[in-house]
Amino acid sequence: MVELGNYIAAPTAGRLLADFGAEVIKVERPRTGDELRTWRLYAGDTSLLYRTINRGKRSVEIDLRTDEGRDTVLALLRTSDALLENFRPGTLDRWGLTREVLAEANPELVVARVSAFGQTGPMSQRPGFAAVAEGFGGMRELVGDPDRPPVRVGVSIGDSIAGLYAAFGVVMSLFDRERRRAADADPVTPRDRHVDVALHEAVFSMMESLVPDFSAFDVLRERTGGRMEGIAPSNAYLCADDVSVVIAGNGDSIFVRFMRTIGRDDLAEDPDLAGNAGRWARRDDLDDAIASWTRTLPRAEVLRLLDDAGVPAGPIYRADDIIADEQYRARAMVQEMRVEIDGEERTVAFPGIVPLLGDTSLPLTHPGPDLGADNDWLRSELGSG
Repeated sequence: MVELGNYIAAPTAGRLLADFGAEVIKVERPRTGDELRTWRLYAGDTSLLYRTINRGKRSVEIDLRTDEGRDTVLALLRTSDALLENFRPGTLDRWGLTREVLAEANPELVVARVSAFGQTGPMSQRPGFAAVAEGFGGMRELVGDPDRPPVRVGVSIGDSIAGLYAAFGVVMSLFDRERRRAADADPVTPRDRHVDVALHEAVFSMMESLVPDFSAFDVLRERTGGRMEGIAPSNAYLCADDVSVVIAGNGDSIFVRFMRTIGRDDLAEDPDLAGNAGRWARRDDLDDAIASWTRTLPRAEVLRLLDDAGVPAGPIYRADDIIADEQYRARAMVQEMRVEIDGEERTVAFPGIVPLLGDTSLPLTHPGPDLGADNDWLRSELGSG
């Protein structure tokens, strides 16, 4: 399949498909390539962010603004299963890659488009990154503490969710294509249908009952910091060694075991706390009681005691913790690859492939390629050199 586009959303879809064996040909503008190559760049000329998002792909340089570039892409599409793109709606049309042209090149081509606000509607022509989509989709209003302005999570979560949906749309469209072939039915062409992923809609789809709760009960969700609205106790708590744990003791029977573990039998036996509504009403008291206990013990001891009691809890990890963790290692969820940085080959740890198809992650093949690494392959493939 062919990937046109920069940044994170469409390339994430391409990465997911490449992870499971698809040949993904990433088309990049000559000389500069995907702008992600220089995002979060600590050394060399290609960031590890790019190497991660674009692992397993080929890289070819094609100028889409030229007739030659357009013809080259069409030649690739004639034998491809799918096209991924995340330009502003109408951009490919201006470059001569209209629905009609795509359908003529390959009547069974699956086209997945990712944009800020989708291909239709009054806002479709507006530009926008994930930060805008997270606000427009309802997520940003819920992230942070109630007495401070909204914040964002530390990754481009809106882009990543949109990439997941785009990959899912491609897979389902290919499944539909095979079903139509088996039934000897006419194919759905790029003229008739495309996979249309809007960043803000991808975020909105993750917002659980945000809108139904308002529609039915006039409830407007608010920021709750480390808590989850209406659920208690569930929060992060500081331990004696100045690291934190997340504890989710909000199940009715779990709560009783939890309170007995921290020496608060009075709370375990309080009838007002037997249900979640009562616990939410007294969430501050519960958090104070739990924090008073966790601050007396190191994290490892807190987690051991809670595990013995069957209370869901876990550490809050940094990158170094993840790399060292035996659970990640056991499932090959951290894998090492060789990467050239400033002329020196280094062994670099990368996240594994999700979901597992068996007991461990599938093996990674190669990190995101150097710009134009497959230009010679392309010329040979198309018989032009």
